[in-house]
Amino acid sequence: MRLDQYVAQFWPEYSRSTWQKYIEAGYVLVNSEVVTSTKYALDEDDHVEVNVPEQTDFSNESLPIIYEDDDVIVINKPVGVLTHSKGAMNDEFTVAEFVRPKTAYHAATNRPGIIHRLDRATSGVIICAKNDASASYLQRQFSDRKVKKTYMAVVSGVPKQEKAIIDLPIARNPSAPSTFKVDAAGKPAETSYEIIKSNGTRTLVKLMPRTGRTHQLRVHMAYLGTPIVGDIVYGSEKASRMFLHAASLEITLPSRERRTFESPVPEEFQEAVKK
Repeated sequence: MRLDQYVAQFWPEYSRSTWQKYIEAGYVLVNSEVVTSTKYALDEDDHVEVNVPEQTDFSNESLPIIYEDDDVIVINKPVGVLTHSKGAMNDEFTVAEFVRPKTAYHAATNRPGIIHRLDRATSGVIICAKNDASASYLQRQFSDRKVKKTYMAVVSGVPKQEKAIIDLPIARNPSAPSTFKVDAAGKPAETSYEIIKSNGTRTLVKLMPRTGRTHQLRVHMAYLGTPIVGDIVYGSEKASRMFLHAASLEITLPSRERRTFESPVPEEFQEAVKK
């Protein structure tokens, strides 16, 4: 039997994918020696030990809850908080870790309850599922583009048009794989924007993405020559934070009730465009 199959079978409190990460991190020993190959073939007489570090206790950590019922929990994510950890060994407090005690959906992974993401530097409304049925119901709405998302952002400069639809495909940037760019060979991406207020140097805009590509709003606004203030990847204007906020989310709950959840726009957004 493969090593990852064996440990996942005998220590089912972690998923196989999590065990694969633990094996590669050196947490599993075969005959008292560390083995980092997940495909290692075990013999019948091999002795397997696991030394997984004690998990960080986040029970005293909390996040502001906008709404909660038996199926979902809606959170007002602060800037700086990850939606979920990037690997099994990440001991940072995340939205997923806050939701973990409340959900049965993907409970054995590093992203319990998570069905969509907000970047670490983005604040605002995020909805999580408490069970598999709710997750499927909500995910279908995201994939069918029946979820209405509204963001507020402060951008450098002033967009040429007061309102417009940006319909430009986005692809991963091969020269910097963690970033994205407008590319004719990319996946379709569509964003509507509307100017709310400007002081000639910075502009407060309302952004309404129809698709949900990674970094879509940041890439689209940067392509227009008006990158989001504080975006250290796609922009140049430094700030205390990235000025992107998920202000509202309209979705149909598993109870079949259509609801709009809102998060107040941070005061610094208005301050940033004062004349």
